[in-house]
Amino acid sequence: MRLETSARLHLSLIDLNGLEGRVDGGIGIAIKEPSLIIECEENDSQTEILFNDKCNISNSDDEYTSKMLIASKNMQDYLGIEKHYTFNVEEIYPIHQGLGLGTQLLLSTGQLIAKLNEVDLGIYELAKIIHRGGTSGIGVHSFKYGGLLIDGGHRTSIKNDFLPSSASNVAPPPLLARYDFPEDWNIILAIPNTDNGASGTKEVNIFQSYSPVDIRDVERISYLTLMKLMPAVIEEDITYFGDAINKIQSIGFKKVERNLQSDKINNTINYMIDNGIPGAGMSSFGPTCFGITDTNPKAIKRDLIDLMDNDGKVIITKGKNHGACIKE
Repeated sequence: MRLETSARLHLSLIDLNGLEGRVDGGIGIAIKEPSLIIECEENDSQTEILFNDKCNISNSDDEYTSKMLIASKNMQDYLGIEKHYTFNVEEIYPIHQGLGLGTQLLLSTGQLIAKLNEVDLGIYELAKIIHRGGTSGIGVHSFKYGGLLIDGGHRTSIKNDFLPSSASNVAPPPLLARYDFPEDWNIILAIPNTDNGASGTKEVNIFQSYSPVDIRDVERISYLTLMKLMPAVIEEDITYFGDAINKIQSIGFKKVERNLQSDKINNTINYMIDNGIPGAGMSSFGPTCFGITDTNPKAIKRDLIDLMDNDGKVIITKGKNHGACIKE
């Protein structure tokens, strides 16, 4: 069994105030690259996680391996089985870089075990089993559907604290809207070599320290999303779409995330905007920066590499308008 999925961009959380009885909410885009490809088969001895040489990850790397083993155990407990599997990771991208690998890794592991046992699980059930989607639902919904995604967050009667997905065990939020991302729009990823994005205890502390955010910022993000970003993607108006992203990136919890970064991050984003990229920002807690443009991005790629003094990576990709693919 072989499963292929890929990264996502997280543009912003919508509501870390909760005044009207909901918190969280997310805006994001599924992207074609970088990819995660895993093959899985049952074996007779013990569950093992193997990484292809080109992954540049040790087969004993604790964080990647432990996530997959935890997801495997959760799935087997849910299904009431005790089996052993060999997971061969053919392609992967780094964790804690703002591209959502943790969610994709856990969902992929769970989905492969479900399919090998001929069990058909809905995305909400799968996400609950492997404990993802407790804050933003973008990673969960991008795994299932792809495209531009907006989720509706959680009722405060269910989730009454400000926590990241890694520390929240509530079910994934409902998907409010999903649109095809325009095929003609290019996405430039610029990943400076700097500290990885916040995770674990550090991420929890940031959520606790900087929430609730000003309700006026929540209202502004909601307005920009509903009345600018969503119509712009339907009408394929990249100027309006980019402007919505730029404004959303400067307020609310995204402003908090951006302010906690090194100068490398904001310099990279500002450079893209100053050089004609309609919309640019930082995905999740970074360090991945992105720019969205309908022009040839190759010249900008070269310039970004120079800007980062060859101390980073630049990838040109597109939006992905379908979910994970699985083949027997």
